[in-house]
Amino acid sequence: MADPQSEISADRGHLLTERRNDASASLDALDTEAALRVINAQDAAVPAAVAAAIPAIACLVDAVVAGMRRGGRLVYVGAGTSGRLGVLDASEVPPTFQADPGRVIGIIAGGDGALRVSSEGKEDDGHGAVAELEALRLTDADTLVGIAAGGTTPYVWGAVAFAKRRGAATGFVTCVPLADLPASRDVGIDHGVELLVGPEVVTGSTRMKAGTATKLALNMISTLAMVRLGKTWGNLMIDVKASNAKLRDRAVRIVQSQTDLSREAALATLEQADGSTKLAIVMARLGLDADAARARLDEHGGRLRPLLGDPR
Repeated sequence: MADPQSEISADRGHLLTERRNDASASLDALDTEAALRVINAQDAAVPAAVAAAIPAIACLVDAVVAGMRRGGRLVYVGAGTSGRLGVLDASEVPPTFQADPGRVIGIIAGGDGALRVSSEGKEDDGHGAVAELEALRLTDADTLVGIAAGGTTPYVWGAVAFAKRRGAATGFVTCVPLADLPASRDVGIDHGVELLVGPEVVTGSTRMKAGTATKLALNMISTLAMVRLGKTWGNLMIDVKASNAKLRDRAVRIVQSQTDLSREAALATLEQADGSTKLAIVMARLGLDADAARARLDEHGGRLRPLLGDPR
């Protein structure tokens, strides 16, 4: 791996995320509406950049799923905006898919305090993530995904290198060509995802297009991993747990849509199923109690489709 100090002092002006954007050259001279239209026009290019990366994202998802089926985890590592987006994506998986919080993990340079208060200096430490990664005891079933819009963050590359030494699969989500990054050649990664959104409206502000593209890509990675693991039935969130008013309402409506139960009966069945939407549906459709329905689900790896076919 390249010397972190040389990375810190290197001229990054050639990187795509650091270049100036001609479309916003007069940004401060524009009226409010005109300036917003410039931003919006630039944002419109983001979905196409993500679409171009779909084959690479698909390979990464397949690696994540293969590892998770062996008990592995998805670990995001980033700094600044990239780190916050990784932590955000990881934190949204448990309530959406009733997944164990330890299945998708987000690590940010500077720790959780950096979610609210910028801790950008921490990103220059190439060994900064080692303590947290050692605590995770990574194995070859895990997948560590480094996230770095500009691609040069020593903290992230240090984490990727550590994961490779432990035999974990590695991914790297960035908004510059990997060929422009010496660390990519030195460390090596299994799955590179390039989200080439181009220069930012405010030069170097990767919280903008790069951040939006990264959020979209991480949504894809975690969502499709959970889908492949049977956490949805069609497009229904059948592993959602009815743990608050909003989620209870969603769970009741899902149960109603897949059974002949009234709202009151659906709610009662959910209570008998300890809030599990999936279990309540099996109970109602097959006329089983919670234990018997759980046993049937276990026979099919927690999947509804083999038991009930297509959703209504």
